[in-house]
Amino acid sequence: MDKFDKVLFGILVLSFIVFIGALIIDIANYNLETPLSINSLTEDFTPSDRIKENQIKVYEDRVVIEIPNAKWAKFAPTDSMTPLLNENSNAIQIIPETEDQVEVGDIVSYESFAGQTRGLIIIHRIIEKNIDEEGVYFIAKGDNNLQPDPEKIRFSQIKRVLVGVIY
Repeated sequence: MDKFDKVLFGILVLSFIVFIGALIIDIANYNLETPLSINSLTEDFTPSDRIKENQIKVYEDRVVIEIPNAKWAKFAPTDSMTPLLNENSNAIQIIPETEDQVEVGDIVSYESFAGQTRGLIIIHRIIEKNIDEEGVYFIAKGDNNLQPDPEKIRFSQIKRVLVGVIY
C-alpha cells in the first residue's frame, strides 16, 4: 500500500467514523423531537363567562337567552377568527359600559385607527390588557392570525363584546 492509498484509506475511515457519530447523535436525540401541539401555538385565552345558567331558558319550541341590550352581528369573510367565526356565523354581542367589563380572552368588535384597516370594525380576541401613560389599552389578535393587531386599542374604540355564537 503506497502513501496515497494510506491517506485515502484514512480519509474514508475518518468519514465513516464522523458519519456513525452523527447517526448516533441523531438517534439519541430522536425522542427529543416532539411535534407542536395546536394548543402550544397560542395561549389559552378564554372569554369571560357573561351568561349565567339562570339566563338560559330552554322550551320545547324555542330557546330564550335573557341578555339585556343584546345586539346581533354578522361577519365579513376574512378568516381571521376561523374556526370560531366565519361569514355564516350569527353572533350575540353586548355594549360594554366600562373598561373593567373587557378582559383578556374576550372577543371584541373595535374600530381600527391603524393603517389600511382605519375606520373598519374588527372583531378579534383580547390577548393583553395593560396601562400606559394614556391609560388602559388592549392588544387584540385574530385567532387564525400569526401576529397581534398593530395598534393599542383604547376603550373608546371598543364597540361590542361577543357573548354568544349561534351556528
